Amino acid sequence: PPPSAMSLLRLLVILSPLCVRTVPASPTDDSAPRGGRRDKRETGLDELHQDSYSTFASEFYDLRYLSEEGYPFPTAPPVDPFAKIRVDDCGKTKGCFRYGKPGCDAETCEYFLSYRRIGADVEFELSADTDGWVAVGFSSDKKMGGDDVMACVHDDNGRVRIQHFNNVGQWAKEIQRNPARDEEGIFDNNRVTCRFKRPVYVPRDETIVDLHLSWYYLFAWGPAIQGSITRHDIDSPPVSDHVVSIYKYEDIFMPSAAYQTFSSPICLLLIVALTFYLLMGTP
Repeated sequence: PPPSAMSLLRLLVILSPLCVRTVPASPTDDSAPRGGRRDKRETGLDELHQDSYSTFASEFYDLRYLSEEGYPFPTAPPVDPFAKIRVDDCGKTKGCFRYGKPGCDAETCEYFLSYRRIGADVEFELSADTDGWVAVGFSSDKKMGGDDVMACVHDDNGRVRIQHFNNVGQWAKEIQRNPARDEEGIFDNNRVTCRFKRPVYVPRDETIVDLHLSWYYLFAWGPAIQGSITRHDIDSPPVSDHVVSIYKYEDIFMPSAAYQTFSSPICLLLIVALTFYLLMGTP
């Protein structure tokens, strides 16, 4: 008997895989596999791209959303705070000048300066009881005029900048060529404090002296207006008694005006005479 329609349909289903003809891909068809390798290489690349996208999406999600939920963004490493000026090294590994009350240090003197050689540079540390500026000048005659001056200036933004000046008569002219490097400064407790280096030797320049030579040091400080220095605080700023050599470390104290009277030899003689008179009494 002839097969039923259902039997024929079952037969077609069984034989259909054997009747399908595989058509080779056209060489211009980019979507077709090349050389039969898509299952291994290209499929692997697809999986790699998928993994990369998943990783990117995950990281983006972490940055965009998780950070707002308490996960901080990466930040730059903190800047080291300004290292305090050491005074126990004065006269040993660096030279120091102190102006003010006897026994004062870098945080209590009206003015403080230190210097020391570091390789081809000289490191200076300056500090003064002011909210404006503190400076040191290098002079050949103890007088203001034609001097090389380095100043640490506190500006209106709270920063302390190192500037280079040249004294012209009784006023200071800023010089754009600045020999300072490794600059740092701070304004704290109503004091301007800074640290910087400058080379011992410099090319010939009328505004920059060679520090391998000895100079008188001029010490000054005063107020600043909008980051510009104004006249120094006292009429006669202190000056080193002798020329200073960076190759000789000294620790020199200079009493301020409030203490100079009591250190005067004449004043001391009068105090001794008065004390003797009071102890002995009148005849």
